[in-house]
This record gives sequence, structure tokens and C-alpha cells, in this order.
Amino acid sequence: MTNNDILRRLRHALNVTDSKVAEIINQAGAGTTRAQVTGWLKREEENGYEALSDLTLCRFLDGLIIEKRGPRADGSIPQPLETLTNNEILKKLRIALELRDEEMNAVFANVEFVVTKAELGSFFRKEGHRNYRPCPEQVLRKFIQGLGKTPE
Repeated sequence: MTNNDILRRLRHALNVTDSKVAEIINQAGAGTTRAQVTGWLKREEENGYEALSDLTLCRFLDGLIIEKRGPRADGSIPQPLETLTNNEILKKLRIALELRDEEMNAVFANVEFVVTKAELGSFFRKEGHRNYRPCPEQVLRKFIQGLGKTPE
């Protein structure tokens, strides 16, 4: 999944407009316009497509945290990461949406996908920890898909 795919899926799952996406990114200290967002949301084969950098996707996720949880107590804005892994994306979504393990598993259950508590915990460990595991693309994809579905 490219960064553009992730942004497109998150926009759909969270049900936000292009303007709102730009507003969220701007909360993390970037000057983004609705037109730029429209370019990022286009498919590669469409005219006007722009590749989304890790830095900008990180700013979107940081902005989402600010949007959902409010600004930091000291008012500072986090520095965006140069490279963004699936683990970091999952971690930032978890923080933004204030999800605990049980709630994350409920999101996975929305798309009938099972992730054990140990496996889920391994995605949030620091890289280099003996129990750290890289988050597979499928897990991130299913989590974002689950965010967009309401339980039946």
C-alpha cells in the first residue's frame, strides 16, 4: 500500500472531506491546500496525481491526534518522522482514536480478522525489542477497513 492508498482509505473510513484532510494536516504545522489533498487522493493513472511523502502522511496522523485529543499541554507540535512504518501508522491511529487492545480487536472483528493480544502488542514494541514484530500490510489494511465499518 502506498501512502496515497493509506490516506485515501483513512479519509473514507473516517468520513472526512478533502478540506478537512487539509485542515488536519495544517494542525500539525504544514501549509496544505485542498487542491494538494485532491492530488494525493487521485489514483496513479489519473491526471493530477501527486505522490504523498512519509513526512506529509505523518503530519496528517499527528494532526489527527491533535484533532481528536487536543493539542499538547505545552502547545508544541510533534516533529514528523522522516520514514513511516506500518507500525508507526498503527500506533498513531491507536493514539488518535484512544483505543485499547479490546477496542482495537473490536475494529478487527468488524472485518472478521483475528489478531491475538500478543501479536497486537508486538506491533507497538520498540524496534529492536525481542518481542517486536513488523506490522504486515494486511493487518494495517484490515484495521483501516474495520474503522470504516460499523458492527452489525
